[in-house]
Amino acid sequence: MKIHVGHSPDADDAFMFYALAHNKIDTGNLQFEHTLMDIETLNRWALEKKLEVTALSVHAYAYVGSDYALLKQGASIGEKYGPIVVARQPMSMTELGQKRIAVPGELTTAFLALCLALDKFQYEVVPFDQIFDAVRNGDADAGLIIHEGQLTYSNLGFHNVLDLGQWWFEKTSLPLPLGVNGIRKDLGTAICRQVSDCLKLSIEYGLEHRSEAMQYAMKYARNTDQELADRFVGMYVNHFTQEMGDRGTEAIRRLLAEGHAKGILPATTLEFI
Repeated sequence: MKIHVGHSPDADDAFMFYALAHNKIDTGNLQFEHTLMDIETLNRWALEKKLEVTALSVHAYAYVGSDYALLKQGASIGEKYGPIVVARQPMSMTELGQKRIAVPGELTTAFLALCLALDKFQYEVVPFDQIFDAVRNGDADAGLIIHEGQLTYSNLGFHNVLDLGQWWFEKTSLPLPLGVNGIRKDLGTAICRQVSDCLKLSIEYGLEHRSEAMQYAMKYARNTDQELADRFVGMYVNHFTQEMGDRGTEAIRRLLAEGHAKGILPATTLEFI
């Protein structure tokens, strides 16, 4: 049976899917076909039920929960760190709320967290890899940075105005869940559990063969050296990735509930495999 899997062309996703993509583990009767695409596109595709298994923003799950369940493996969850709002000069939260902010997509979890932190603000959707340029050129006053930019912004001359992972932890004492893996419920419970087991084995293989998996992940480490790429993978391939556990699932419930309470999201029923 062929399973179409979508994930981002990022070092952390490449690391966790390495064994699955290169036949390093036994997948039984399942054959996985991988599609690499930016997360906002994958979020939109999930609205169309395009892929059987897909990386998703937690934000986007609020709109696809009737069709997809969440796998407890492969989540990107940060404890006291997360997407960062940067600017060319320091500013207060009050000042930030009056600025025009470049964001990487309206269905990203980073955007949801920013909406919770600031309430109302002006924004413009800009491809995630062009946000630094938008801020530098003055097309935006500030930028919401995801992926490796969380580690490189200071070297590029930008100031950290707001770390949403730190903000969320101070508010809730919970980690900030950013990305998850959804699986179409119409596959049936048995196949969903088999896919879950395969993903778990893939993550474990990467962690047990770190240098091998990192060599592959470096192909997707945009403009970062080995040390920075390794740090980034370490941030988002962690114990929550192996098994999100009670704190991980509670963090997802809380984030979506906060979004609903603020009128940003519909009410969401979570289903985990």
